[in-house]
Amino acid sequence: MAAAEKSRQIWGWWWFDWANQPYNTLLLTFIFAPYFASAVAPDPVTGQAMFGWMMSISGVMIALAAPVLGGIADSAGRKRPWILFWSLLYVAGSFALWWAVPDASTSTILFVLVAFAIGIVGLEFGIVFTNSILPSLGNREEIGRISGSGWAFGYVGGLVALVIMLLLLAENETGVTLIGIEPIFGLDPAMREGTRAVGPFTALWYAIFVIPFFLWVPETGVPRSTQAKGAIAKGLRDLGRTLRGLPRHPSLLAYLGSSMFYRDALNGIYTFGGIYAAGVLGWSIVQIGIFGILAALVGAIGCWIGGRADRRFGPKPVIVTCILALIAVCTAIVTTDRTMVFLVPVAAASSLPDIVFYICGAAIGASGGALQAASRTMMVRQANPDRMTEAFGLYALSGKVTSFLAPGLIALATTITADQRLGVTPLILLFLVGLALLLWVKPEGEDEAYWTQRAAPA
Repeated sequence: MAAAEKSRQIWGWWWFDWANQPYNTLLLTFIFAPYFASAVAPDPVTGQAMFGWMMSISGVMIALAAPVLGGIADSAGRKRPWILFWSLLYVAGSFALWWAVPDASTSTILFVLVAFAIGIVGLEFGIVFTNSILPSLGNREEIGRISGSGWAFGYVGGLVALVIMLLLLAENETGVTLIGIEPIFGLDPAMREGTRAVGPFTALWYAIFVIPFFLWVPETGVPRSTQAKGAIAKGLRDLGRTLRGLPRHPSLLAYLGSSMFYRDALNGIYTFGGIYAAGVLGWSIVQIGIFGILAALVGAIGCWIGGRADRRFGPKPVIVTCILALIAVCTAIVTTDRTMVFLVPVAAASSLPDIVFYICGAAIGASGGALQAASRTMMVRQANPDRMTEAFGLYALSGKVTSFLAPGLIALATTITADQRLGVTPLILLFLVGLALLLWVKPEGEDEAYWTQRAAPA
């Protein structure tokens, strides 16, 4: 294949990361979720509970269905029709969030929560199917760089989308955006139309920027069954065979277990970082927003560097290094508050705790992004090359099956100690468990013959 054609395919695959990242950045973290809890729901506590239950239910659905759908897709062969379907769910679900009006009725709140769940199902399943395309984009040495650069590109996309929303659309309680203007396009700040526009904005962003993926990334699967029923039955049988056979593949089993724990810990940092900053350090929403922008910016750089380290050393050393860095970050957080830094007392007016936490935010962005990119590469190496979509379905399952663990342990530790700072200590334990399980993971996986055949550049 010509180098130009291969490059275009890789760029098409990267554009999918750019297109889907705003769902995480804008809807899950910085714009919509806080707005829903504070303005749409009856009160913030009820709103947080509603949003949490919606995320839990959708997470269970994704965990149970991802490996099944992956197995069916591998049996049917073709992936593009599935990705198109998940894209439609993503766009429809996110666009519908426009109707999340302030002080909404019960029926409207239910509609919004269902719409959000539909969108996140489309997001997660789309990622499962597009991740399975990664092995077709390069040889063993190249996929680490490709994965890392793609994740970095996605971080930049999320950062650009966040800056646009904060500067031009999302209004604060006084009705103006971060630069002191009313939302553009004549949107009514009294009805929070600038903030509500995050839904249609995310949908439109995805619809535009996913086009290169569909234009430049070819179908990698060959239809293997002309009967949908036959593909479903075969997919379920093959999935059952894969699950029963996991104990005979200790490296894959250990990796799924390891990633289950360290990804859960990472999600705990992402979820509770802002809460911790507000509660322990007394940060404002603006400071937390700056924290998020810094994490995303440094995260993009970290992904790019991590991808090149992955290419040179392989994904396992990158994963180990990132976990150790995140353990250090958690240790720094646990030993820092407004009165001390690394357990050393500081003056009440000192800005040193803020500086340390900004540094921690940068480290979380860099290490977290590189960790996720390298984890995607490692999954490729551990998986059966002929069952790649199914493998990423199992990867999605392992990422969701313990999604309750980090929040639950943090809540328990906080309750027992009555200290928000000490409440994040369980994350260190989760990272250590993930690190220990990596001892049984073979860096090259258990199917080295496949990668040996692909060692020559395409």
